[in-house]
Amino acid sequence: MTQDVEQNAQQDVKQAPFPAAITIERRVEWSDTDAAGHYHFSAVQRWAEAAEAALLRRLGLAELFGRIPRVHFEADYRERLWFGDVVRTELRVLRIGGSSLHYAFEVHGPTGLAASGRMSVVHAAPQAKGAEPWPAPVRRALAEAGPQRPEVLA
Repeated sequence: MTQDVEQNAQQDVKQAPFPAAITIERRVEWSDTDAAGHYHFSAVQRWAEAAEAALLRRLGLAELFGRIPRVHFEADYRERLWFGDVVRTELRVLRIGGSSLHYAFEVHGPTGLAASGRMSVVHAAPQAKGAEPWPAPVRRALAEAGPQRPEVLA
């Protein structure tokens, strides 16, 4: 009997949904660099937000644009990236609160991990004075959609 319970538990784990995630590729553009010739720190935020936009489009949640202001962004910079380098940004839903959404991201370049961090947003109507709870279908999509088809350079 214990073996049956264990097997059922293992099957449940295998079938458990995963939070939404996506990988995108971009090229370091000239406007992404600074006077030192490598990427400017702000490029990482743009790449994380580009990954978020791709994820929301893939999930059919484009209506969230304009309703999810940023409340926190942090990044650790590990390697320099140079003009023309291809960068791969991996973004995943880390946690969904009542009205908050927390992402984790990694930016990889030709030599490996270049930056990593977290970004948090809240759900709020454009003219609202505060945050609003996530609608159930949105919460479900973000919590259970799993990895989405990557957006890669041709």
